[in-house]
Parts: sequence; C-alpha cells; structure tokens
Amino acid sequence: MKFMDFVKPAAIRPQLQAKDKEGAIRELVGALVEAGEIDEKDQEDIVQGVLKREELGSTGIGRGVAVPHAKHERIDKPVGTIGISQEGIDFNSLDGEKVHLLFLLVSPMKNPTDHLRALENISRQLREDTFCRFLKQAKTVEDVQTLLDEADERASA
Repeated sequence: MKFMDFVKPAAIRPQLQAKDKEGAIRELVGALVEAGEIDEKDQEDIVQGVLKREELGSTGIGRGVAVPHAKHERIDKPVGTIGISQEGIDFNSLDGEKVHLLFLLVSPMKNPTDHLRALENISRQLREDTFCRFLKQAKTVEDVQTLLDEADERASA
C-alpha cells in the first residue's frame, strides 16, 4: 500500500498548532473531517478510539515520530494524514524524545489487512533518515506531498 492510497492531501497539517498529544490527535482527526474523509458525527468517537489505543502504549516510536491509529466501524477504507510540529510534542515516546512527525491512520474494523499494510508502509518509509529529515523540514502541503510521492516511487521501483 502506498501513501497515496490513504494519506489525504487536504488533511495534511505542515504547521501543527497543538502543544500536547491529545490536542495533536484532535487537530489531525479534525483535519480529516474538514477534508470530508470522516463524518463529523464520528469525530469524537474516533478521537477517543485513538486516545484509547495510546493508553495501551505510546505510538511514539522514537526518532521524533509517532503513528497514532485506530479502527472504526464507520470507516470504509484507511484514511490518514500527517502533522508536523516544529516545537515537538511530548508523546511519551519510547526514546523520551519529543515528536515532530505524526502519521495519523484510521481504518475500517472489518479489514485489518489494509490497516496493517498502511502501518507497514509508514514504518518502512520512516526507517529512511533522509525521508524523515526532509519531512520535518517541509513547510507546505505541496512539500509534504512531493516527499510522499517520491517515497511511493522508491517503494515501487
């Protein structure tokens, strides 16, 4: 699965305003609502699902990256977005570092395979130091989209 299969450009937030974990999750889920990818009436339920997943263990995987995610019964296909925090957010990451890159993913409950494939793609790309470094420096949606497109091209090469 490629980024273009689930990351919605209209929901990308290269200048994340949130200062804490819950605020970041709310901002990114809200971005998916604004982009028309999530029904507004499901917004709070999805936020709570992501926060509940965080209680099981932080999705702050280290190196300034977090991948908050959840499944929801009213989602038909995986949808995701990216937020970039210049200041960094305390996410209780495994390495104790603040998070600058957030990849939010919401997937259908009835298709766990797509959820895992999307998470696998994110994780594979995040192992690339250059990708992460450039993504942290991205200032516009277009910058982020270009980096995602390049990552998709490399993955299929």
